[in-house]
Amino acid sequence: MPKKPSKKAVFATGQEDELLVQCQAVLGHSFKRPELLRSALTHASGATSRLASFERLEFLGDSILGMVACEALFHRFPDLQEGELTRFKSAVVSRHTCARLAGELDLMRFTILGKGFNTAQSQGSPNLLANVFESLIGAIYLDSGIDAARDFVMRQLGPEIERVASDGAGGNYKSMLQEKGQRDFGMTPQYVLLDEKGPDHSKCFQVAARIGETSYRPAWGRNKKEAEQRAAMNALAEVNGEPVPFDQD
Repeated sequence: MPKKPSKKAVFATGQEDELLVQCQAVLGHSFKRPELLRSALTHASGATSRLASFERLEFLGDSILGMVACEALFHRFPDLQEGELTRFKSAVVSRHTCARLAGELDLMRFTILGKGFNTAQSQGSPNLLANVFESLIGAIYLDSGIDAARDFVMRQLGPEIERVASDGAGGNYKSMLQEKGQRDFGMTPQYVLLDEKGPDHSKCFQVAARIGETSYRPAWGRNKKEAEQRAAMNALAEVNGEPVPFDQD
């Protein structure tokens, strides 16, 4: 009885090989080990097993992305303390940012999906796009080392860091959140006054940032402007899965 062709055999076509060549041109990196690129682009639905998909490379790439971003911010802002650097990292590195950068590179065009996978729905999946972006960083690292991975990451993140430097030099977290909200969600953040306390000459205000239907952790300030800035910092942290700097109490 003839053996059934494996999923990998189904995808090993001349068309796929041409797409891999095109992908390398888009990435600006020529792979010495093309199998790493193929793995980085292969969703679990198109792999012979989960171990053959991009999931392990994504795990590695996520750590490399964070390290390169932290290193770049450390050198770009020599006068900032750890807390400020953490906030800047939150503005630069996020799943939303990775998905957007992957979209700009049109990486979905190269992603290898199983026949049963809904390609039309996947086109708008930020999570899938972010996964592919991070897995490619891991693949480049394994293929050519940290310098090559750093070069790729910085080509993508360099403009993000400079935008943060421009918006955040004066601690303008509202501006940073506005840019992120418009860029990643297509919406402008709103600020809601939740509470105020204290005498008229020394009031404190509690404000929460809201993007669409999502409200983020509120923050207190000695005036509305300070409360809004702190609320924006909280929102940036929550959006990017970082610790929230200002407690609501």
